[in-house]
Amino acid sequence: MAKKNNRNTKSRIIAAAWKLFYEQGYDDTTVEEIVEESGTSKGSFYHYFNGKDALLGSLSELFDDKYTELIPTLKEDMHSFDKLMYLNREMFRMIDNSISLDLLARLYSSQLITTGERHLMDHNRVYYKLLRQITAEGQQKGELRDDISVNEFVKTYALCERALIYDWCLCSGEYSLSRYAAEMMPRFMGGFRKSSKAHSIQAFDEGTEE
Repeated sequence: MAKKNNRNTKSRIIAAAWKLFYEQGYDDTTVEEIVEESGTSKGSFYHYFNGKDALLGSLSELFDDKYTELIPTLKEDMHSFDKLMYLNREMFRMIDNSISLDLLARLYSSQLITTGERHLMDHNRVYYKLLRQITAEGQQKGELRDDISVNEFVKTYALCERALIYDWCLCSGEYSLSRYAAEMMPRFMGGFRKSSKAHSIQAFDEGTEE
């Protein structure tokens, strides 16, 4: 139970920090404001982070919390390919609406040059575990091609997502990332579908569009 509470405390700090970064900017956000927004304490903050700069590497954890939140919304009868497209769109929608583009670009840049841990590439993350699970299930059901490995499929999927995010950052966020990805991800990944039957997540989305 203590481990779960510690995880909840850290997640609250991360969520509060990125919310404030988006609303008022990184430079104008203080540790005191993050502590107040998260409903924690300075002691808790410094237990997990050496300072505000350390939070820049926590975005992958914020993403994983979002994936954990999305798991219960995946319908069992959804086509595996549609599950993947749904996860992509919901995650990119979150980025559109609540992640500072400048900080996202800074994080991706730092991951290119760091000699330390590359958080985004950690295959023990919820992100990669969930993708592997959905892909394996899709292959077993005959919905996804099984002539390539699960790991190769997931690698390609993650590569396409990173490419879209990188282009979005290069273009200074001049278009909606989630809307563009909704068009491009099926094009990038469509060749991995095995079933010829048409599937659509349109019905799943009715009433959810902003």
